[in-house]
Amino acid sequence: MSESTAEILAIGSEILAGDVLDTNSHWLCRQLTARGLRVVRITALPDDPDVISEALRAALRRGPSLIITCGGLGPTADDLTLAAVAAALGRPLSKDPAAWEMVRGFYARLYARGKVATPEMTAARGKMAILPEGSVPLANVVGAAPGVLLEEGGTTIACLPGVPAEMKWIFEHSLWPRVAARLAAQVYVERIIPTDCHDESVMAPAVDLVASRHPAVYVKSRAQVYGGEATDFVTLAARAASAAQAAALLDAAEADLRQVLAGVGVHTEPAQESIA
Repeated sequence: MSESTAEILAIGSEILAGDVLDTNSHWLCRQLTARGLRVVRITALPDDPDVISEALRAALRRGPSLIITCGGLGPTADDLTLAAVAAALGRPLSKDPAAWEMVRGFYARLYARGKVATPEMTAARGKMAILPEGSVPLANVVGAAPGVLLEEGGTTIACLPGVPAEMKWIFEHSLWPRVAARLAAQVYVERIIPTDCHDESVMAPAVDLVASRHPAVYVKSRAQVYGGEATDFVTLAARAASAAQAAALLDAAEADLRQVLAGVGVHTEPAQESIA
């Protein structure tokens, strides 16, 4: 069974300066993981077209199923993501009629509501409709800049805005419906097993043993605060062709985990489960 993998390029000098917290990558990881993809890398990059191009070419050499760039699609001079993508792929930039209409329509609606002084397509507004050759613009009803979808050598590339509300809307409504059929090859199921343990080192040998006996299941102990006290829990996760197959893998690992933890005096609570 094929596995779909993803990389995220988080673009913005403000991220690397510590001025902005990159919540977009966290959200995208949760969304992609829940949909059966395995995120293999997140890279934070400045608004430097050479650096962005180099990072994109490196990601393409690794051959993930999906690369998402996030940020740098706006009207300002430092929004350089699409120019960098075009350079990395060796494609010219040109005005895209569909993207132009998306941007024009957005400002026309703002003008009708009295939110902007003019509906005209200025140079800065028109910049957001200049796309690499072969792109498909993705509708964005929250903001001005369309998302951009490309294919390169078997990898899907999606360029999304950095504004979280815009990025989320495009991902859910414009991007995912287009790519789900070829990327969502697996189902991801996750279980959380709470315990009464306050010392992760006590659980570590048991967790390591269960992980070695169930290689198809991700097994990881973590600490969580309950009422001011740190209480450890164990995450079990699996990918499979169906929810039933993933559940079967988790059932076996969970039963083994509970038995092994009981052997070292750790009490476990009922599991909490999420399914994509």
